Amino acid sequence: MGFYAHSTEQKDKSDWQPLSRHLNDVGTFAAEKAAAFKGAALALAAGQLHDLGKYTERFQLRLTGDLTRVDHATWGARIARDRFPGIGMLIAYGIAGHHAGLANGRSGLEDQSRTSLFDRLSEDYCARELPPLLPEWAQEIMLPKTLPLPDGFLRHPRPQERMFQLSLLARMIFSCLVDADFTDTDDFYRHIEGRPSRSEETGDRPSLSQLGERLDAHLAKFPTEGGINPLRAHILREVRSKATERPGLFSLTVPTGGGKTLASLAFALDHALAHGLRRVIYVIPFTSIVEQTVQVFRNALGVPDDRDDIVLEHHSAFFDDPQSAPQSIAKRRLAMENWDAPIVVTTAVQFFESLFADRPSRCRKLHNIAGSVVVLDEAQTLPQDLLRPCVALLDELARNYRVSPVLCTATQPALRLDQGFKDGLDDVCELAPNPPALYEQLRRVRVRHAGTLDDEAIAAKLQQGEQALCIVNNRRHARHLFDAIADQPGARHLTTLMHARHRSAVLADVRADLRAGRPCRLVATSLIEAGVDVDFPLVLRAEAGLDSIAQAAGRCNREGRRSAETSEVLVFEPANKDWAPPRELKLFAEVFRTVERAHRDDLLAMEAVSAYFRELYFRLGDGRLDRDDLLGLLRNAGIDSLPMDTLARKFKVIRTSMRPLIVPYLPGSQDEVPEVIDTLRQLEHAEQIGVAGAARRLQPWLVQVQEQTYKALWQAHAIAPVAPHKYGEQFVRLVNRRLYDDRFGLHWDDNPQFLAAERLVT
Repeated sequence: MGFYAHSTEQKDKSDWQPLSRHLNDVGTFAAEKAAAFKGAALALAAGQLHDLGKYTERFQLRLTGDLTRVDHATWGARIARDRFPGIGMLIAYGIAGHHAGLANGRSGLEDQSRTSLFDRLSEDYCARELPPLLPEWAQEIMLPKTLPLPDGFLRHPRPQERMFQLSLLARMIFSCLVDADFTDTDDFYRHIEGRPSRSEETGDRPSLSQLGERLDAHLAKFPTEGGINPLRAHILREVRSKATERPGLFSLTVPTGGGKTLASLAFALDHALAHGLRRVIYVIPFTSIVEQTVQVFRNALGVPDDRDDIVLEHHSAFFDDPQSAPQSIAKRRLAMENWDAPIVVTTAVQFFESLFADRPSRCRKLHNIAGSVVVLDEAQTLPQDLLRPCVALLDELARNYRVSPVLCTATQPALRLDQGFKDGLDDVCELAPNPPALYEQLRRVRVRHAGTLDDEAIAAKLQQGEQALCIVNNRRHARHLFDAIADQPGARHLTTLMHARHRSAVLADVRADLRAGRPCRLVATSLIEAGVDVDFPLVLRAEAGLDSIAQAAGRCNREGRRSAETSEVLVFEPANKDWAPPRELKLFAEVFRTVERAHRDDLLAMEAVSAYFRELYFRLGDGRLDRDDLLGLLRNAGIDSLPMDTLARKFKVIRTSMRPLIVPYLPGSQDEVPEVIDTLRQLEHAEQIGVAGAARRLQPWLVQVQEQTYKALWQAHAIAPVAPHKYGEQFVRLVNRRLYDDRFGLHWDDNPQFLAAERLVT
């Protein structure tokens, strides 16, 4: 009998895909994808074995119309284990999970969502669930005699870290397998339908060398004289001069205003070209600034907005959980799933959670991280309670996957081994020329603690200073302070409850007033510290971590047009206990107070920043820097008991469930924005515009709300799904205009319109 992997409507099977061709082609494709980390032999075997269970009569009957479910993945995992003792288990995880996801090696751990690999490979399971494997497979699939680790694989000098290494290797091979399997299957059906393959459809793209030339041309237009421009040019030259350093761990410590964004991009492109690396991945802490960074890069590299295949923006809130999306949406996720672009801009959540993930869709892109430069913008914002696993990951990517991580920030966290961080980073190369001297040269503000201030005193300072910014730790406090100064000239409010277009409009007015010397009084939450380019002479900042205070200081005298003595950042403790820092920020504020006592003469000096992080990590302790002891789980594991499933369940950067709402309104108008409404209408015909394209267009109109708020708005009929018959609750829009305030954004907690509706429901 003939054996087939995929069928068509042709009853004579003349165009069906032969199984041996599929297995061997997937093996070849997977090996090509693993070449970047020299894991081709492992990936080849994984591809050859992944669908081995299709060599059964029951599965072949299924292709002819028998709907009986057949487990076709376990046989390949079992053969891998038996043929290649030890190392075969590494590829068995991916083979067994190439549809359902990676399982734990053994049962018994918390948060296990699927049958363990041990149980799947047991005699009892195989006798009960697997049809007999037909012997013809051995004539059609030529497996290697042995399976080696990747050539040159460096075992960690600390033996307790080696299971961490193997867990990442298993996930990388899994990535190569699922990407190759999807590509081969997709290309087969595209051929049947007369459509071009994915590679043919991609078309021509500029090389990294060409992008580097475009960046050079862009940077050549920048002034090199006047103000701080000579210093920025010096920083850029020095950073780029180190691009020939061998791949490994780097830091880029440049104070705000030193031009580190484009300097880091220039280094990344130069370094990639010097060492044959494949792409640049720019990791940003906050979704709110991904779009603006992408735009900066597209402008600098001369890339049109619609070329996601050149500069890829991956953070779409509509697709954070692909399992909840209909299959029609999931198939259009290719660009975001495999990161096959020369420049990728993503979030820290997406980057780190993917590297600990278990699902095929989340892991598919991992092999494309190998052989890349990874710039971690604002590195001090790495998640504190997962910091040790994140550091271990960066170390391993540099050690065995030809990745050059760059920790890029003005306030460098103390993550090095020589700074006392347990199992910290070693041999980190600093790219900036003499960071302490740069700090002195770029000193633009004076930071001092103003003591305890009540809201009247804060409002008075905002009224006295015609141009002033106040940053507080929660939205309720910001709203309260804004109410206190709302009648003052130039009073404005900024919050994450505004969609991005609304925030952009507010910031445009703020910048215009600042440039013209008009009154401008802005009250905001910490969102303004995330790469927002504003320049105030006075900034007030509620107590927080020193890194946050440094970010706030970056909004004061940003362009260096005033003297440091007349540009002041006042840190204060709110007198009203209702405005105390949220629980998760309380420790940061306490550590700041400790450091402030010892370094009050210069709170932003590198010595103060280093002392702050060392004290913070000491108080958190090893346990709170690895919240669920993920590294401990791996130290206690063996190659046959890797907790792949549990790691994915527990490694969550953000545990609060957030839901995106589409808000089709702009301040000053009661009418719906035509651009948004047109996109929503086109979603009814998504095959024409592409769901991913629609999501990108809608991104600037989103407001993220917590699950509890989402449910309350739903019950009050204030929101409604778009085309629910096609997308379920993937696209949900605000339909009650009265709940979106021109000053406060989405406004429900004390809004009489919402409260009245809620009372009717309850």
